[in-house]
Parts: sequence; structure tokens; C-alpha cells
Amino acid sequence: MFSWDEVGGPRPAVMGVVNVTPDSFSDGGRWLDPGAAVAHGLDLVAAGATILDVGGESTRPGAHTVDAAEERARIEPVVARLVAEAGVPVSIDTTKASVAAAALDAGARIVNDVSAGRDDGELLPLVAARGAGVVLMHMLGDPRTMQTDPRYDDVVAEVGGFLVARAAAAQDAGVATRAIALDPGIGFGKTTAHNLELLAHLDDLVARVGLPVVVGTSRKRFIGRVLADVAGETGEPPADQRDDGTLGTTVWAAECGARVIRVHDAKAAARALDLLGLVDTAAAA
Repeated sequence: MFSWDEVGGPRPAVMGVVNVTPDSFSDGGRWLDPGAAVAHGLDLVAAGATILDVGGESTRPGAHTVDAAEERARIEPVVARLVAEAGVPVSIDTTKASVAAAALDAGARIVNDVSAGRDDGELLPLVAARGAGVVLMHMLGDPRTMQTDPRYDDVVAEVGGFLVARAAAAQDAGVATRAIALDPGIGFGKTTAHNLELLAHLDDLVARVGLPVVVGTSRKRFIGRVLADVAGETGEPPADQRDDGTLGTTVWAAECGARVIRVHDAKAAARALDLLGLVDTAAAA
């Protein structure tokens, strides 16, 4: 039976991203070959990742769905080898129960579902039956539509209420409370202002939901926009040049109580979190 108490420790767990896709916003196509994806996952662990999150379908804005058979074909060999070789828990990033089942059969221990169990009614019962962990994320709409004029009356309150409700739905499906983590879905159906508001009040959100919180800001477009505005630039830096902004949000999220940080650059995140832990220890002495 998976428990989020297994991961992390003095600092938040670092979840390294392994995209086995041709079209992910940050590194689409780089790790589509299974061997390259496995090598990348092992590099992330060597750099400090304590969880690996494998995905076979892009969830970038405007992305289209992938057939379940194709998604399974992409992820199965990668998950199986990482389970055998990486020495850390492997997560499957999918909304489909059949893909999750294949990954769990291959040894994955966590299902990371950006739809929070809404897209496939069989997913939460599957997680419960297998004793797996789950990450339930807030998203307004779906990847095809989520950035089309997203609106909230109070984004922090609405996202928090959604996450509490989806945690209850998982518990009703039989998922153990200690196996549930929640993700506010930074960048998923939110404007730059919404994302900044969620980060500004992340400590309140963590306190409200009462379960481990996963934060994934890594290389998101809003970071590029903010960095460009601060520098007085008209363009936005490309995804792989947003790691400095990502690092700022990583440290902030950790200080606000996040238990898992999902990143592309595991080395920078792990080192920053280690240093933050030392500072916190010194401050408490």
C-alpha cells in the first residue's frame, strides 16, 4: 500500500519529468525513444529526483488526446525499465485507467491524473484496488480548451474547494487517505494572474486541503511572461530557458508547505531544497 510518507523527508520530494511524447511543451520528442527516456530518467535520479513521473500524452495547452493503445506502447517499456533500474517510485501521468493499469502492472506505484479522476470513472477504483498512490490535479476544461479565457470569482477558494471535493471522491472510491496528494494545477486553465495568486496563497491552500500538495510550475509559460516583463523584454524566453524562474517558485512552494515539487531540472531543484533545509535547520537551532 503506497503512502506519501514514503517520499520526501527533511525537504520536499523532487518529482522528475520523463515525457515519452513527440509534442510536450518543454522537451517534446527528445525522449520518445524508450532507451533515451530511460537514460533521461536515470540521469534525473542521479541529479536528485526521488520520484519519476512518466507520461505518454502531452497535456500542454491545445494538445490533442492520444489513443490508449499508443499511450500504453509509449510508456510500458520505459516504466518497466525505470522500475527495475531507478531505485525510486515511478509515477504514471495519465487520465486513462487502462494506461494506468498497464503502468501499475509494470511496477509503477503512483497515478498522476490531471483530470482528478473525472475523465475515466474506472481510474479511482483501480487506484484503490491496487493500493497505489494518486495525484489529483485541478484543471479548468481540458488541454484543448483550458487556456481559452479562464475565469474565476476567487481562484484560491475555487481550486481549494475542487481539490477537497476530489479527495473525498477518491476516498469514496476506496483510495486510502495517506495515498492521496493534491495539485492546484498551475498553468492548467489559469492566467498569469491566477497562477501568481495561487502561489501567493499556497500556504493557505496547503492548510485547507490537509493532504500532501504537489506543485508543478516547471518551465510554464507564465514564468516566461513574468521574466520578460521584469526584464522589460517584448518576447518570452523559450521553455528550456525558464529554469531560473522555476527555481524561484520551487523554493517558494517548499516554504509554503508543498510536499512534492515536479520539475524538469532535478539537479537545481534538489540542491536549492537541500540548501533551504539547512537554512531552516540553522534558523531553528
